[in-house]
Amino acid sequence: MTQNLSFIHRFEPGTSTAAPLLLLHGTGGDETDLLSLGKALTPDRALLSPRGKVLENGMPRFFRRLAEGIFDEQDVIKRAHELADFIVEAGTAYKLGKPVAVGFSNGANIAAAILLLRPEALSGAILLRAMVPLAKPPQAELAQTPVLIISGASDPIIPASNAKLLATMLKNANADVQHETLPTGHNLTQNDVTLATKWLNQ
Repeated sequence: MTQNLSFIHRFEPGTSTAAPLLLLHGTGGDETDLLSLGKALTPDRALLSPRGKVLENGMPRFFRRLAEGIFDEQDVIKRAHELADFIVEAGTAYKLGKPVAVGFSNGANIAAAILLLRPEALSGAILLRAMVPLAKPPQAELAQTPVLIISGASDPIIPASNAKLLATMLKNANADVQHETLPTGHNLTQNDVTLATKWLNQ
C-alpha cells in the first residue's frame, strides 16, 4: 500500500493504535529492507519505510558523506528537514500519529539528526549502530522523548566514544535515553531485536 508521496516508500497498515514505526535503512538498503525487523519488533503497529534519496555508488542513503564516518553536514541538515516533512506528509496521507523511528546505521544517523533538528516530528527512536550526525547541532528540546541507542562493542565503524557522545547530546536535550552496548560489531543480532522489543513494549 503506497501513495505517491515525496519519498519512494512502503506503508503497511497496522491493527494497533500505538505509534507507527518509521523504518530507516542503512547504506545500500531500500524501502523493503527493514520491514521484517519492524514486524519482528511489533506485529500490530503500522510500518512506514522510505527509501533514502542520496545515491553513493548506486547505493541508497539518507544523506551524503565525504568519507567513512565523515558526513556532509549541510546535506545532513537538508535531508533531515526533507525527511521530517515527509513524516508529516505521510501522517496526513495515511492518518498516522507521530512515529517511533527505527533506524540502522545511516538510517539511525538521519533519525538522530531529526531528533536534534525537528524534535516534534518523532515520538521516540530506536537507534541501531548510530553516531553523532552533527558536530554542533542547535539546542533541541526533546521533553522526555524516549530514545534507545544500541551500539556494538566491536563495531569497526563507530568508536564507543562517538556513540557515548550521541547519548550525551540527546540527554542534554532532555530526551529519556537508554544506551546499551552488545558484544557484536556493526551487524544486527537477535539481541538487538530482543532489547528493542522489550523497550518498545515497556
